[in-house]
Amino acid sequence: MPRHAWRIPAGLILLSMVPMLAGGLRLAELSGDPEVTPANERFVTMPVPVVVHIVCATVFLLLGAFQFHPGLRRRRPRWHRLAGRVVAPAGVVAALAGLWMAVFTELPAGDGPLLRWIRLVFGSAMVAFLVLGVVAIRRRDVVTHSAWVTRGYAIGQGAGTQALIFAPWTLVIGAPGETTRALLMGAAWVINLAVAEWVIRRRGLTGRRTARSGRPAVRTATPPEGAPASEREHATADPAG
Repeated sequence: MPRHAWRIPAGLILLSMVPMLAGGLRLAELSGDPEVTPANERFVTMPVPVVVHIVCATVFLLLGAFQFHPGLRRRRPRWHRLAGRVVAPAGVVAALAGLWMAVFTELPAGDGPLLRWIRLVFGSAMVAFLVLGVVAIRRRDVVTHSAWVTRGYAIGQGAGTQALIFAPWTLVIGAPGETTRALLMGAAWVINLAVAEWVIRRRGLTGRRTARSGRPAVRTATPPEGAPASEREHATADPAG
């Protein structure tokens, strides 16, 4: 596999490091007997959805990053399918746990109703996109499946982009107020979805150029005769799909 192909999953994992480290620290705190403070009260008093959200989001972000390695999809279609059966449910459960916390926990200082609604919109969209991706692949519609799960993963990576936005904003301007904080967090999700749409469009253009050239899609590993149809589809799908 070309070394540059690993830049995609490596970059995605790097983007998710800040929220994963923060989640690890939160799990370590909850595993002991933490002192209840205004900053952690909503986590300590309702730890189950917090733990579920952190664990499932970590699985979704880490394992999901490798789903974007084109070589793995082409050469290891069975691995891609088995990993997808873990990634998609993990993402759905992580989003549902996040929605639960957005609805049923008290708003901490710095948050507000606007941020709550933004979280509800993007969390619900993440669930919907991943479910649509699963429905599409069950119909063996690889292109539509790839588009929906890319959008879902983009929302799941929102916390990483939020860290990239908040750090320079805080250093240059200072801590954002309630409304600004909500808008910055929403902007991170919008940015991620915009990048996802660019990636999806790029795949489509690549596929159309391949079709016009009359060349078959790149096939570097041919599944044996009698292999499941889904393996043959993944082997002939566009490398970036």
